[in-house]
Amino acid sequence: MTSPTRPNDAHPYLRAASAGVRHHTRALVQPGAAPAKPVDRVHLDVLHAHLTALHQLLDRLAETARPPHPAAGRHLTTAHTRLWQATTEIHSAFHLLPSHTAPESTQTNECHPERLPEGPPVLTICQRHLTAGHVIRHKTTPTDLRSHTTACVR
Repeated sequence: MTSPTRPNDAHPYLRAASAGVRHHTRALVQPGAAPAKPVDRVHLDVLHAHLTALHQLLDRLAETARPPHPAAGRHLTTAHTRLWQATTEIHSAFHLLPSHTAPESTQTNECHPERLPEGPPVLTICQRHLTAGHVIRHKTTPTDLRSHTTACVR
């Protein structure tokens, strides 16, 4: 649990994001409520966006901590790598879920986002993942990225 918000809080948005995640978690497991809705692609897309933002924050924190405090910088770099691994697993899970697209219509004047030149809107998770992956591959070795995988598909 985090401490209550102080009037001179230097990180109100980070505290609000943490509160939002806690609220969402509690809403999923309320006793006596209707069964939780199964996870869907939209849910994982939003979670992936959150993890990617945390990944960028950890990257910057590690860079600023490293020169004056090398040991703390190493721990933050390790957390940065582990968070990337979690982000990769969320991305993989996203693609394993059904897409629940609406059935094709015979009318030709309807909107079809899957026909957009940049691809369907669900590909934003892939674009975000590729951008974050480009950054981490410049800062870590392939061995570091593979050292703690959590799932194996055979």
